[in-house]
Amino acid sequence: MNSKSMGRFNVKEVYEEQSSANGGYDNISLLPDCILDHILSYLPTKEAVATSVLSKRWKYLWTFVPILDFDDSLLYSSQFEFRHSINVTCFMNFVDKVLLQRDKSNIERFRLSCRVCFSASRVNEWILSAVKQNVQELDLCLFVEEPFVLPACVFDNEILTVIKLEMNCNLHLPPRISIPCLKTLHLRLVTFPNDNNTVQSLFSSCPFLEELAVLDCEWMNLKRIAITIPSLKILIIDDLPFCSVDDLRGCEISIDAGNLIFFKYSGYLSNKINIYGHSSSALALINIPTLSGRRREIGHRTVKLFGGLVNVSSLRISSGTIEALFHAEDMIDNLPNFENLTFLELRGEFRKHSIKLLIKLLRRMPKLEFLHFCEGLGQCEDDSGMKLLPDRALSSLKTVDYKNLRGTNTEIWFLSFLLKNAVVLEKMNVYWSKNSSKDPMNQMEIKEQLHALPRGSRHCALLITT
Repeated sequence: MNSKSMGRFNVKEVYEEQSSANGGYDNISLLPDCILDHILSYLPTKEAVATSVLSKRWKYLWTFVPILDFDDSLLYSSQFEFRHSINVTCFMNFVDKVLLQRDKSNIERFRLSCRVCFSASRVNEWILSAVKQNVQELDLCLFVEEPFVLPACVFDNEILTVIKLEMNCNLHLPPRISIPCLKTLHLRLVTFPNDNNTVQSLFSSCPFLEELAVLDCEWMNLKRIAITIPSLKILIIDDLPFCSVDDLRGCEISIDAGNLIFFKYSGYLSNKINIYGHSSSALALINIPTLSGRRREIGHRTVKLFGGLVNVSSLRISSGTIEALFHAEDMIDNLPNFENLTFLELRGEFRKHSIKLLIKLLRRMPKLEFLHFCEGLGQCEDDSGMKLLPDRALSSLKTVDYKNLRGTNTEIWFLSFLLKNAVVLEKMNVYWSKNSSKDPMNQMEIKEQLHALPRGSRHCALLITT
């Protein structure tokens, strides 16, 4: 039973029901305190505190739980009037009570999700209380209607290892920033201040940071920022803009992370992203939605972004990303060779771009072994008259997965091209689209046509399934 479903039941009734099922014998209460505290740590704090009514043994157990989780979302469910003063007061009093009565041992994780408009000073008091009890992981989801400043001790802290901050307002940073033990930093919805040096200090003051996620944040106040974190392993940037896609006056973000093994970017590149250095075993996921404006400029930025991913071993890109590259066709020749790339996954349907340009991209991947089409080619133009690739272009390809086959002439030509030129191909898995089953006769004809295609590899197995 998960914590959400647990909240629907009366804790004492569940306890008595379980005891009755065991002949009135309470097995759970025989467990050591440390194990019971560990069990309670998986519950929202509200449910953990509710166990105090079970028996004398349970009355104070919750006060030793090292994980606190407060969420006021119940106040906004359909059964409560928005901002009902009684419920708001109950919530605030409950948080005060827990922080006052709990054992003063260290807090491992403190999660708080609430609307700051109730009382900003009390929210800050709760955060200060957690910091004073040496909290290691701080997870704040704060809904703000007026300017709000977090306590300075959040950013000048020698104990915190995790900070997750979701806050829809300006991020006010103190003059001194030092978080030497921080390993995970997540920022969501914040607006960075008009102070490059202070924001720069935020990232440079975390020398052991391993995971950085900047999600739906506003960079417009900054001109240029450089993030140099040698220890960084995971970087996630969700950069979908608040403003128009046509507005490309964002920040130039340069990232130097020599040990990076996972990079995910989603957005329209309204900010310029430059990557310098990453591990040769890195996985990159790039999602640029289908473009509606400024296609050429975004295409050029996409080419530059790809130039920084030269050493990745695995690459997953959306069809919109491919489209962005194709809108910078004049710069495709500036792309480097991806000498370490062995895995390529293409997500989404191809639409207004041609197979010819797709193959230009494949030319840059001489060691590609696995090629996966999640949604097929879609409505690609027919470039079946193009010349063959140099031998090395598909010389390492071993496996092709092609999903959503419709049986168009373009698809058949392209699969034929792969079968003929991938000389070490071991397996091609082809999956029909859902609509293709409506015409079994046509499906049979296409299947026979595909099996009759010449193959460059004598050991290639072609499997066509629904």
